[in-house]
Amino acid sequence: MKDMILNIFRCREFIISCVRREFQEKYTGSVLGVLWTVFQPLAMIVVYTVVFSSVMRNKLHGMEMLPFAYSIYLCSGVLAWNLFNDTLNSCVNVFLNNANVMKKVSFPRICLPVISVCSAMLNFLIGYGLFLGFLLLVGYFPWQVFLFVIPVLLVQTLFTATLGIGLGVLNVFFRDVGQMLTVILQFWFWFTPVVYPASIIPERLQSLMYLNPMYSLIHAYQEIFVYQRIPSLLPVVAVAVLSLLLGAWALQLFRKHVGEMVDEL
Repeated sequence: MKDMILNIFRCREFIISCVRREFQEKYTGSVLGVLWTVFQPLAMIVVYTVVFSSVMRNKLHGMEMLPFAYSIYLCSGVLAWNLFNDTLNSCVNVFLNNANVMKKVSFPRICLPVISVCSAMLNFLIGYGLFLGFLLLVGYFPWQVFLFVIPVLLVQTLFTATLGIGLGVLNVFFRDVGQMLTVILQFWFWFTPVVYPASIIPERLQSLMYLNPMYSLIHAYQEIFVYQRIPSLLPVVAVAVLSLLLGAWALQLFRKHVGEMVDEL
């Protein structure tokens, strides 16, 4: 673990240059360029708002009189989910997508998922910055509890990165992992209260929602931005512990098979 951290630190300039190049290449030749980072989640939020707002607004208890309550609820969940989805998909495919580089260039392979995480985070921060600007514009910025976003975001990043590294290694040897993940993420999204509030779930099932790590994290964002209160930290701590366990598994799997991956690719 210590060696991996040192390798990442030594290669920090390489990581930064790769993130910068990946960001620039993504929008090369595009008229709107970086604005697509904003338009894609914005289009999803607009569609969900138009389709569900009249049905769901009254389900946000205590928020019925706030005109933008459901839009804020959607933004806080959808943006966080998009970060999770983009980071996980990128990490799972990162070794396959960089097979030629791994065969030709000698560098710490752990840098590849780090680059994926940083690239996804950069795109996320652009969209999130606009969301925060919207909250300031409508006078609903959660000043007193905003800093609680930081630990929740760190836990989410740790959870996604560790899960992504482990699945990324498996995907090198079992290519069905990446295909299966696409299907699982579709079900995972709808089993997580992103579009709908958790209050519409039958009470006997609500306690089971905490078995879903993303529910704990997205619910924490919603508590901060929609209800402007300190989120329940115990579920977030539970996800942090799970992330550490996933990290131990993923890094052990990575160390064991990193030498074999190039031959397999």
